[in-house]
Amino acid sequence: MSLTSLSEELTGAVRQERTTSPLQDEVAQLFLEARDDVYRYLLSLGLYPPQAQEGAQEVFLRLYATLKKGEKIQNPRAWIFRVAHNLGLKIRMRQNSQAPFEADVESQLATSEPNPEQSLLAREQTLRFHRAVENLSDQQRRCLFLRMEGLRYPEIGSVLGISPSAVGEFLRRAIARLKKGAL
Repeated sequence: MSLTSLSEELTGAVRQERTTSPLQDEVAQLFLEARDDVYRYLLSLGLYPPQAQEGAQEVFLRLYATLKKGEKIQNPRAWIFRVAHNLGLKIRMRQNSQAPFEADVESQLATSEPNPEQSLLAREQTLRFHRAVENLSDQQRRCLFLRMEGLRYPEIGSVLGISPSAVGEFLRRAIARLKKGAL
């Protein structure tokens, strides 16, 4: 289902139900709680900010459409990240011809620090961190970002299609590599 048809379905549902339904309230609450986390996760997959923003919105449109069909979702947060993961990978495949989004470019565009020396040190530290993160495997990076978003090992495993013990091992290795890279 395309973003346009999902958007039209949501718009039509809203017009039909002049007052908000419990379903709309539930999705709206999840949107408020998780939209920034989903957006950051999509950025971590290498999406450009506008694509990550559209992707985050589409995830919640899909959630609404799925719930409206009457499907039961046991863990909505894990479901949201699983859909974001799959959608993010699809979007990234389409943008393969473009260079990946670089987080250090965003930090350079931010307003300058009052002290040039502090600004330089902060930028160097950020670059070292991003380089260390770039040296992680894709699976380690995904586990780390999902853990940073507050998901537990079983939820991360569900999102990535791996066991919770594998999540723990990926995270252990990622942290060890980050410590080694930060020195």
